[in-house]
Amino acid sequence: MSFTIVQILLLTAYSMYNIYDELQMNSSLSQPVWAGMISGLIMGDMKTGLIIGAALQLTVLGVGTFGGASKIDANSGTVLATAFSIGTGMKAATAIAAIGVPVAALLTSFDILARFTNTYFQHKVDKDIENFNYKGIERHTIMGALPWCLSRGIPVFLALALGQGVVKTMVTYLNGDLQWLNTGLQTAGATLPAVGFAILLHYLPVKKHIAYLILGFTITALLSTLFTSIQTLGAGLAGASKAFTATFNALPMLAIALIGGAFAILEYKKSITKINTATTAGPSTTSDDEDEEDDEIEDANGEVDGDEEE
Repeated sequence: MSFTIVQILLLTAYSMYNIYDELQMNSSLSQPVWAGMISGLIMGDMKTGLIIGAALQLTVLGVGTFGGASKIDANSGTVLATAFSIGTGMKAATAIAAIGVPVAALLTSFDILARFTNTYFQHKVDKDIENFNYKGIERHTIMGALPWCLSRGIPVFLALALGQGVVKTMVTYLNGDLQWLNTGLQTAGATLPAVGFAILLHYLPVKKHIAYLILGFTITALLSTLFTSIQTLGAGLAGASKAFTATFNALPMLAIALIGGAFAILEYKKSITKINTATTAGPSTTSDDEDEEDDEIEDANGEVDGDEEE
């Protein structure tokens, strides 16, 4: 399957929109899971796009940017991984490890280049402010978005327009002489979401909410085992009797999300109640004796420093 001109242009335009949305609009559409779905829709295989997008979404789950720091561009990585996976027949897990993550890391350099280029327009805006040139402020602010959009659009366009032959050759080798490497890339792609969870747990207050973590893990494990057993039983009954036509689905992720949402609501209400109680009660008052005791400092021997009573 070769990329059409329309597909290349749409994917390029969408990659440019992603960074603009992330910087200006903040509609939450600039996320890998959305990038995978929309790219899959453009390429004609939304399922593969969602698999790749969800995997890269989990991979960067705990990754953030602060101040002027740059982060890996998982959105562009998702767009290219989805396009090449569908266009060349590459397995989703292989595309994630071989294309998605390397491209996301490589585009960090283009992000830095866009920041450098954008300073030209920033200085123009500063000069417009000094001259009270309001039209110039608007014009240069809008033009400042161009380096950001081009930093994503140009690499994605070149990769889609020129790189399909290279990727097809790579897929041929991965499915042939380099099968061992293909297996390793699939394993790496499958374990990358666990890395994202590990990074996220490192920053979350896990010690404070360890009970919710244990409870959520246990419920998920129990329900997964239950649904898997029921599916296995249903498949066996369907094989034994053609009259058995019932369908048993796997554990829906929506159910897990709703359980997690319920825990979050309980914790939120608990926090709000605590804040309201503290606000109603007001600042606590202590007696003079307690203040004096608080001001006393004990030395290593347990003796109190201060003036001795006469």
